Amino acid sequence: MDPLSVTTPAFASPAEVIDRLASTGYLADTATATAVFLADRLGKPLLIEGPAGVGKTELARAIATATGAGLIRLQCYEGVDEARALYEWNHAKQILRIQAAHENSWEDTRDDVFSEEFLLARPLLAAIRRTDPTVLLIDETDKADVEFEGLLLEVLSDFAVTVPELGTITATRRPLTILTSNATRELSEALKRRCLFLHMDYPDPDRERRILAARVPELPAAFAARIVDVIGALRALQLKKSPSVAETIDWARTLLALGAGKLDDEAIRTTLGVVLKHRADHQRALADLKLA
Repeated sequence: MDPLSVTTPAFASPAEVIDRLASTGYLADTATATAVFLADRLGKPLLIEGPAGVGKTELARAIATATGAGLIRLQCYEGVDEARALYEWNHAKQILRIQAAHENSWEDTRDDVFSEEFLLARPLLAAIRRTDPTVLLIDETDKADVEFEGLLLEVLSDFAVTVPELGTITATRRPLTILTSNATRELSEALKRRCLFLHMDYPDPDRERRILAARVPELPAAFAARIVDVIGALRALQLKKSPSVAETIDWARTLLALGAGKLDDEAIRTTLGVVLKHRADHQRALADLKLA
C-alpha cells in the first residue's frame, strides 16, 4: 500500500477549516477554506496568488497552528538554488574526516563522507523526511528564478528527492504544501498544473472589521470602521505599495497606544507612516485625501 494514502486528513470539511482557523485568529472566507480543505484532502499543493500583505503567508502559519503541525518555510529569492532549498553536504566536516582517515582507501572514505552524518537538509528535504504532520510553505515563489521551478516540479510531483550518493528519499507523510506568489512574474503552466489555485485579494470591509475585532479586541467598533474606511480609500489610490492587512492591524494598535480617541485628519497625518512606506505614496495620499 502507498504509505502516503493512509495519512489522516487534517480537516473534515470547509466549515471545520473556517472554525479551526478562526480559533487562531485567522478569519478565512469560504473560498479560502474550501481550497485549504481540498489541498489537505487531495494531497495537492495549493498555490495562492495575490498582492503582498493579504494574508497568504499568515494562512500557512494559521493552518500549522490549527492542526498542530510543524511549519517549514522556504523563503524564495533571486538566486535561490538546490543547496539552499533542498540539501547540501557539510564540506568542512567532510574535509576534516578525509584528513583524519588519510590511511584508508578512497573507496572506504567516500562511503563514509557521503553518509547521513554529513548531509545538511534544507527546507524541501526536511519537510519530505518529517513523519509528523507538516505544513511546507514555499513563500514568494515568483521571486525565484524560472530555472528553480524545475526543482519544484520534481519535488511536488512525487514528494521525493534523489540524493545521488544516498538514493531516493520519499515522503512517508506528505506535507500540506502552500506556495505563495505576489504575481510579479507569471509562473510556469507546468508548476500550476501540479497545484490547486486560489486568488487571494484584500478582504472586503466587513471581513476586515471582523479581523480588527479579533486581533485588536479593545478597539471600539466605530473606530475600527473608520480605520477600515480610510484603508479602503488608500487602497483605491495608485500607490506604489497599498496597505496590507497586517498594517491595518498595526495602525489600530498604534492609534490606541497614542491614546487617540478617533481617526481625525491630524491622527492620519501623524501616523500615516505606519501604513505607507514610500514618500511618493505619502504625498499622493495626503493630496487625494485632502490632508496636505
